Amino acid sequence: MNAVGGRLRARDVQVGVELWTLDGDRSVRTTVTGVAIVKAREVVDVVTDHVAFTVAPDQMLGTPDGWTHARDSAGTVVGWTHARKLCRERLLIQPGYDLGYAIGATCADGTVGTNYVSLVVNDEAFAARFAQSLAVATGLTGRLEPVSRPSGYLRREAPGFRVRVVSSSLADLMRQYVGGDAHHMRQRFPRVVLRDRETFEGFLDGYTDGDGYRSKHWRARLLVSANVPFLAELAQVVGAKFTPDKHGRASRLAVADTWPSRGTFHAEHHPLGLREATWAEVHEVRRRTSGDKPFTLYAFRLDPYPSFLVNGHLARQPW
Repeated sequence: MNAVGGRLRARDVQVGVELWTLDGDRSVRTTVTGVAIVKAREVVDVVTDHVAFTVAPDQMLGTPDGWTHARDSAGTVVGWTHARKLCRERLLIQPGYDLGYAIGATCADGTVGTNYVSLVVNDEAFAARFAQSLAVATGLTGRLEPVSRPSGYLRREAPGFRVRVVSSSLADLMRQYVGGDAHHMRQRFPRVVLRDRETFEGFLDGYTDGDGYRSKHWRARLLVSANVPFLAELAQVVGAKFTPDKHGRASRLAVADTWPSRGTFHAEHHPLGLREATWAEVHEVRRRTSGDKPFTLYAFRLDPYPSFLVNGHLARQPW
């Protein structure tokens, strides 16, 4: 059982204990209001992508088509969340310019690790601006520190500046925004920045400061990337003509300062919070019967949500 204070065995769950459950895409808390002990001669082992757990055959599991009995769940998928991540701090994301800037800078020059986001650049002002935007948008503080890194062009160590924020929630959120893979060659255009013009303008500025520059000949910015699908999707948003580099090198997208007059920007609603819920496939359901000693099972009543998590899998009582 996934309790708010950590994992508990079913027999240790008492009235008043808070358990985790899922409400749509997010994890929420629910409180145990009643516990019943049941003796049974039969149980089933439900084997999923992540773990095998034992429940009563009529235990209800959450699927995309509604609730189904555990005994009938083979071949379906059930609601699941990473149980070890339930107790981490949840970020309250603030929409606006700073959020867009932080996403744009990360897409251009950032690194998204398993549990951190970092930016290493030559320009101290850029690094400081990224740290400030990240703090405003997420509440997380990133320390600006001088570093050195090898330069193939200079053939020596070059000075730079790094902002590194350790947060698995932030790392997962950035991956979510760019389609799951934050690698610069595989990331998708983060459509979350299309929530409003202010957020999108922040994105353009953040990306320009990282992988772009102002034109010396006309009022425009030039964005540079070898990720052609990324630039092609962005070009549609700003109504610009985009031609990928024919020689496989980094391509350039010109974004004129007059792009808003083209009327190609359309606000889209996208959730800012981290989607904590996903699906786990049920590969097998194994029936087990007892010998002389029956199985001891536990049933729970909960409020305000009637469901709970078993090793991260969404379940509720049949009554």
